[in-house]
Amino acid sequence: MMKLHHVIEAQQFDLPIISHLFNVAEEMEKLVARGGTDEYRSRLMATLFYEPSTRTRFSFEAAMHRLGGRVISTENAAEFSSVAKGETLEDTIRIMNGYVDVIVLRHSEVGSSRRAAAVSRVPIINAGDGVGQHPTQALLDLYTIHKEIGSIDGLKIAMVGDLAQGRTVRSLAYLLSKFNDTKMYFVAPALLKMKEDILEYLRECGSWFTEETTLDRVLPEVDVVYQTRVQKERFGDRIADYESCRGIYIINRDSLRLMKPNAIIMHPLPRLEEISMEVDQDRRAAYFRQAQNGLFVRMALLTTLLSK
Repeated sequence: MMKLHHVIEAQQFDLPIISHLFNVAEEMEKLVARGGTDEYRSRLMATLFYEPSTRTRFSFEAAMHRLGGRVISTENAAEFSSVAKGETLEDTIRIMNGYVDVIVLRHSEVGSSRRAAAVSRVPIINAGDGVGQHPTQALLDLYTIHKEIGSIDGLKIAMVGDLAQGRTVRSLAYLLSKFNDTKMYFVAPALLKMKEDILEYLRECGSWFTEETTLDRVLPEVDVVYQTRVQKERFGDRIADYESCRGIYIINRDSLRLMKPNAIIMHPLPRLEEISMEVDQDRRAAYFRQAQNGLFVRMALLTTLLSK
């Protein structure tokens, strides 16, 4: 099994380390049920967030607290740090290296985590870099599929919505390509279709995928529907483009009638109108369980990084 130091991109995870992390995550679930541990009481984690977050930041901080560690945090580093004075990301990371044992970084720029890792002695965890990647979200998504369905090989997965600007679907596609006979259905309007770099990577891996624009055609076929939000904040001043894309794909009661009885619905959250609240009571709605799994997977990552 490869050793982890930084967590930068989904491509760095092979099947043995994924299996290891899943096993540790299962142990973390049991640990949380027992009230956690104080094993990491001497360790300190920084959550350095230049973009807003609720689930990712809180789940990382809760994970560290459940392990007995401590946390220092900023949820708006661009405004409430020396960045406002012009300090570079690299210098900020160098300074933080003198304070903490691990840094969880969310940034608006693609490649920011790689830049941080290049100057950091302590582990850097990519918690989202613009429209680039979100590898820990992809790991918890994969863990959710594994828990809910029992396996990943041979599954049919629809990724729906904002695929061009959605870092979660990009990272998940990288991970799914490592499994046998998975089939990916990319459902998006033309403006938001999956970018060519991902499609070319999948071609090179020999992974099966198709691009679709009609969700109802796909719903009866797939085992997983991974719905995403059309991200208004990524459109900038292109308001007309945003309005033309929002509301195209909505999972509702009619959608449930088309789906397999044992399929699951996932969403990285937050959601807007793309999943109706009437769906929440259906047992196939896995998105809140998915969010809970983020705690266990991030605990598994932290223990793996810090147990050296």
